Amino acid sequence: MSLLSIFASAILPIVTIAAVGFVLGRVRSIAVDPLNTVTIYVLAPALVFHSIATTDIGGETLVKLVVGVVGFILVMAMAAEIVGRALGEDEPIRSALVLVSSFSNSGNFGIPLSAFAFGVVGRATAVVYLVGQSVVVYTVGVYLASRSGGDGGFGSVKRVFELPLVYAVVLAALVRWLGVVPPADGTTMSTLKLVGDAAIPLMLLLVGIQLANTNYGTAVARVGTANALKLVVAPVVGFAIAALLGFENTTVARVFVLECAAPAAITPLILVIEMGSDRSVGGITAPEYVSAAVLTTTLASVPVLTGVIAVLETDMIGSLL
Repeated sequence: MSLLSIFASAILPIVTIAAVGFVLGRVRSIAVDPLNTVTIYVLAPALVFHSIATTDIGGETLVKLVVGVVGFILVMAMAAEIVGRALGEDEPIRSALVLVSSFSNSGNFGIPLSAFAFGVVGRATAVVYLVGQSVVVYTVGVYLASRSGGDGGFGSVKRVFELPLVYAVVLAALVRWLGVVPPADGTTMSTLKLVGDAAIPLMLLLVGIQLANTNYGTAVARVGTANALKLVVAPVVGFAIAALLGFENTTVARVFVLECAAPAAITPLILVIEMGSDRSVGGITAPEYVSAAVLTTTLASVPVLTGVIAVLETDMIGSLL
């Protein structure tokens, strides 16, 4: 496939829907929190349960995916920490750099991207990636956000147990293990699919609305390092981990790399606002730094991810994965 056809089939639909959300966020005052709550507590769990319960991805591959997600985040966190120290970044900016470099927008952006690029397997793989990352972001991510505010504790780690996503995974795995998955064309699964499918466009609209409300200001000039780590180093690290784990399904391996290459996640912004410091370092606060990184990596990811998908679809890369 040419770069143009890849962009048209996998990237353009995402950009278009997110752009609608961006324009809507500019012309109307949209309350993001209620929409986000509906997504997290209703739509996303339905998407997670249906995807995992009906996927052809085997149990061993699912375990490798989770191991890969944790390994990727830890490697990127260590790399960003080393780079931040080498550049002389002080707190809270150093923790902000680690957060935006380590966590991908695997939900609102990554699930639709993987679904458009790699179909049903892409969607199911992205869902598993999201769940694995959600656990880490509310443990390691909470620690980093707390550290940026001068507190090294894990006071909000309990939030991971409040996520319906986690329980949707457990329930889906249980019904698969017991062999009692409801018929795919039955009322239960059809309803879950209908609800879960609604999550994808709403996630993209939320990305656009959140970007429209992002206060980046002069912070854009300070996030070059974060952009390089997230859009250049992260795909390479993701590829190395995928090759090391040796996924049986090459499509799963490709989606894993693609998720690693996705732009910076929005959840760290919520964490640094809640637990971080408002102290300004070099004329920028941690929330402003994260906001700018989310904006710039999202915009820059359009050509980058087009190229990543083109590379992942080559036979040579497929043989290495």
